[in-house]
Amino acid sequence: MNPTTARRILVAINPEASFGRNRNTGQAVVAALSSAGCQVTALVESNAGSLRLSIRRALAERPDALVVVGGDGMVSLAVNELGDTRIPLGIVPSGTGNDTARGLGIPTDDPVTAIRMLLAALDAPPRVIDVGLVRHGESETRFAGIVSAGFDALVNERANTWRRPRGKSRYTLALLRELLSLAPRRYELVIDGTAVSIDAVLLSVANNVSLGGGMRIVPHARVDDGILDLFTVAPLGRLRLLRFFPKVFSGTHTTVDVVAFRTLRTVRIDAPGIVAYADGERVGPLPIDIEILPLALHVLI
Repeated sequence: MNPTTARRILVAINPEASFGRNRNTGQAVVAALSSAGCQVTALVESNAGSLRLSIRRALAERPDALVVVGGDGMVSLAVNELGDTRIPLGIVPSGTGNDTARGLGIPTDDPVTAIRMLLAALDAPPRVIDVGLVRHGESETRFAGIVSAGFDALVNERANTWRRPRGKSRYTLALLRELLSLAPRRYELVIDGTAVSIDAVLLSVANNVSLGGGMRIVPHARVDDGILDLFTVAPLGRLRLLRFFPKVFSGTHTTVDVVAFRTLRTVRIDAPGIVAYADGERVGPLPIDIEILPLALHVLI
């Protein structure tokens, strides 16, 4: 960025981030950037659809950066709207999961430090990372983190059909409900051109480390290595799956006998009864095709 002119920064604020202990984070980001001499345009809308359109229009003016204040849903929105523009993305976490920020080393529970890191990053070259691309029918979705296509995707799909309760408790209840009908799926995969059939209860394709607010499913994942990581868990019973989840949060599950990892650059995934999610956002029923887009996203960090 050119330090001799006022940097034009878009700040997109999650329309639902005005509640809870992070309710003032968006205002704090705008104030800090303005104090640093930036020309700030705050984008605040009543819903995600309107915010997407506002971001799209504002990006057409070629700002110096887009900063999002929110969680993984906001990051997903930004990654898809930025596309191949090379406009840098800044992230100030204030959502529920914040997995993309967590994997990039941005503090998820300390907005003051996150804002300080953002200001420092404005004066340094942006980091360039990979993103994944999901094709579902005629639609394309980019993701910075992880695509879910197993039990966790089933939980997401069920939770999204409920209006209450709000917050994490809804997903906990959905998880318990899905456990009652837990069954492995037969997956038909095409990995880098090779057909593979597997039975699994969990299957994800990862560019980053975690999902679900800190489940470190691929603790060795790197966002700039030009590859994706396939994570699978072979069929196991309900009680063992419940005992398995705490290990995932700590990242100590990698040596468990039912867990497998495989690196890839492209994969087609098909299985009955599964709706895929990318960075927590609904993609659609399988099949889907995924590929890596190396060094496709500029990040302020």
